[in-house]
Amino acid sequence: MKKVKVGDCLQIQCYKHNKKTHRSWDEAIVLDVQEDYIVCGDNKALVIESDGSYWKTKEPAILYFFKDRWYNIIVQLKKNGIYYYCNIASPYIIEDDTIKYIDYDLDLRVFPNGSYKILDRMEYQYHKKIMHYSKELDLVINGALDELIQEYRNHFFAFSKTRNLKYYNQYVEQVKQIQKSN
Repeated sequence: MKKVKVGDCLQIQCYKHNKKTHRSWDEAIVLDVQEDYIVCGDNKALVIESDGSYWKTKEPAILYFFKDRWYNIIVQLKKNGIYYYCNIASPYIIEDDTIKYIDYDLDLRVFPNGSYKILDRMEYQYHKKIMHYSKELDLVINGALDELIQEYRNHFFAFSKTRNLKYYNQYVEQVKQIQKSN
């Protein structure tokens, strides 16, 4: 298996518990590779939904995927501030130049003023029922949401404005290098 390195372009595929593709992103550029996580950047990425519809993201984003945590964090660099969209999801794997994970519906939205909101509780309850999430999985998912909120309150590194702006500047430089080589 090929080792992922800074500068690589990867796709992202998000699945549901029933193994069906939920959504995919056409491209993310690797900015950092650590033993337990990977950081990518994208801007105006093409997103394809499971029904075949598609759209483009509106702003640059920094994406954190973890090997041993049941969530990922998307840092949205909007004109009016930094937002965080955090998905409760399985740890990621990489296959065929694609980051893959299972989305478990619950999301944490963090706003520039520091407030946050838990999203999609009804969707989670619905999918839990129809896809037969086990009691163990339910505990893992709800534990991950609690952990994520605690990490946000404790200023976990993925919520660092300074760090994320550095990653964004690195992303801009990576894009320039890719454009020069094409």
